[in-house]
Amino acid sequence: MKGALNNANWKNLLLNELKLKGYSKKTISAYIFHVGKFIESGLKPREFLLKLINNGKSKESVRVAGFAIKFYLNIKAKQNKEINNIIEKTPNLKRDKKLPIILSKKEIENMIISTKNFNHRTMIMLMYASGMRASEIINLKWPDIDFNRNIIHIKLAKGNKDRVVMLSPKLKKNLKQLDINKEGIIFKTNRNKKYSLRTIELVVKKAAEKVGIKKHVTPHTLRHSFATHLLEHGIDIRYIQKLLGHSDIKTTMIYTNVSKKDISKIKSPIDF
Repeated sequence: MKGALNNANWKNLLLNELKLKGYSKKTISAYIFHVGKFIESGLKPREFLLKLINNGKSKESVRVAGFAIKFYLNIKAKQNKEINNIIEKTPNLKRDKKLPIILSKKEIENMIISTKNFNHRTMIMLMYASGMRASEIINLKWPDIDFNRNIIHIKLAKGNKDRVVMLSPKLKKNLKQLDINKEGIIFKTNRNKKYSLRTIELVVKKAAEKVGIKKHVTPHTLRHSFATHLLEHGIDIRYIQKLLGHSDIKTTMIYTNVSKKDISKIKSPIDF
């Protein structure tokens, strides 16, 4: 297996195909890493994935490795039909069907109030108020905001799709104070640079810890909370799907499992 797949051009072969398919930089980096390790191992796909599992790698990491290997083998299959049989036998590890963590409105309000840094506070507010991803927040530019119509135009989001979300009137004043010139990206560090995803993750994590929230809170938790709270207030799930930018309504339906809208109306047997 090692001799058949390991050649000097594998990286360029994989990189070019990923770029042509429009994959994100994050995915490209992950695929190249996993395929490189796979080729170095000299193992068959199933053996390699099993080794990852036995080494304690997370299910998500094993899933990504499996997809990366399949993608690479599909490219090679165009040059070598014998590999088709191997592709069919490469398993996909099922994703854990965990429910998203949801914060209460009070918990989020406490996080916002306790965050003294103005930039950080505004970002937390925007993530909850619009359901935007952290990556979308750090790439947001002034022309993307229509202050007159109260909307935000998110360009080339996940899957290279544009979408429009609401701009809360509560955020207008904060946003307008961020930059007098209103040019380029909206959120800038003290060094006038764009924020990193890691920094945003730490901002949200520290804000949650500061107010005593014990849950595992990430920027995506605010997005989950945004969707769930809308659903609880009677917003049609099809509108929520559009606001989140989900291609499949099934992805949005997960919030019906964490919404307290109907569950809270059911009496527990202890209250009968």
